[in-house]
Amino acid sequence: MSDLSTVIEVAGALSAAGGLGYAKARSPRVFWSLVGAPVARVRFSVTYRATMDVCGLTVQPSRLRAFMVRNVARQEVQPVPPQVRRVRYSSTGMRATLRLPAGLEPADVSAASERLRHAWGVHSVHVVEVKPGFVELRMTGYDVLRRVKMPRRLPRNTAVVPVALREDGTAFVRDYQKVPHALTVGANQSGKSMYQRNLISGLAKLPVGLVGIDCKRSVEQRGYAPRLSALAITPDEADGLLEALVREMEERFDLLSSHGVSDLWGLPAKVRPVPLVVLVDEVAELFLVAVKQDEERRDRMVMRMIRLAQMARAVGIFLEVCGQRFGSDLGKGATALRAQLTGRVVHRVNDKQTAEMALGDIAPEAVFAATTIPPDRPGVAVAGDSYGGWSRIRTPAMTPAQAVAVCHEFAHLTPHLAALAPFRPAVSTVPAPGPSLLKPRPATS
Repeated sequence: MSDLSTVIEVAGALSAAGGLGYAKARSPRVFWSLVGAPVARVRFSVTYRATMDVCGLTVQPSRLRAFMVRNVARQEVQPVPPQVRRVRYSSTGMRATLRLPAGLEPADVSAASERLRHAWGVHSVHVVEVKPGFVELRMTGYDVLRRVKMPRRLPRNTAVVPVALREDGTAFVRDYQKVPHALTVGANQSGKSMYQRNLISGLAKLPVGLVGIDCKRSVEQRGYAPRLSALAITPDEADGLLEALVREMEERFDLLSSHGVSDLWGLPAKVRPVPLVVLVDEVAELFLVAVKQDEERRDRMVMRMIRLAQMARAVGIFLEVCGQRFGSDLGKGATALRAQLTGRVVHRVNDKQTAEMALGDIAPEAVFAATTIPPDRPGVAVAGDSYGGWSRIRTPAMTPAQAVAVCHEFAHLTPHLAALAPFRPAVSTVPAPGPSLLKPRPATS
């Protein structure tokens, strides 16, 4: 009987070990919740003071505190580390809020993030300033970008669209009130189209108007036609559509002036125009010309895009510019347009110069990260912003059929704008399969 009990205990232990090994490889969220988080919490609590000391994140106490410790508590005066105010857990990692003592700044903690990662045995440590004097350590227990799973709680707003997952486990969103215009670049098979599908799918569910410019004969955006208020598929059509958008912008400015407000969101809801998002696929097709006669058209389109980028934010018209390469080599006006595109997303690129053109002017240290994206991880990108911050992101997998299905489902939200009516794409309707008119015949032997 004792031998049977031993066999059962050994089999149970082996099964549990095998189950944990399988969870670590196939379901890292489960493994982190069961094993990783408790181990990391104990290691964090036990080694916190020593780790902060060896990482140079302690300061000498004030004279009053040193006097009280030496003469009242009768203890040896120790350096003061950041005070832990709060520790929280999630399915992807752990977050600790720290109160910095006088003499430390968030940059000091950021510089030691790699050493903290190794000391506590976590996958990554990211430092975010919460408010003056407080920072948050965002620790991830595993590589959350290997299999992207968006958080359950996502921001919901008319101008906010969750698009991808950051490497710290939070959602990367396109907030058009904070970052009105954006530039997305990437080589072929880098996941740039996947990013666009997730963006369009998120926008299709919101009460906004979508305008497409796809000069590759709309091979990318034709499927989104039920949700598009306008679509241009050739440079000539793009020229006319951009002219119509500029007229729409001027009419909206007149509306703002008549109501004495300076922003679209300050208008009463009854008269507020619907926000418009202009999706430009392969922007180089608007700049490149084959013959000299096309230069005048190119200059008009570039000038109108620059005007939209400079002024259209106040009237609720936003630009999403996409391309494989974007810089001064495209021609006159490219640099002026790029300067107005605040948000930058860089996927895997073919050369360092492309990454420098997109990120070099806002986050130079992110250029190296963009040039080291492996080709076997499509969808991974580096997202930068105007205040110098940047992070790695990855979009969840989405097929073209899924994005098209979302556009068909929310086609009823497509606004009808008189200024863009000539460019409204034709939507082909496929009749639903009805009952067969043929009567089945019984099989005879």
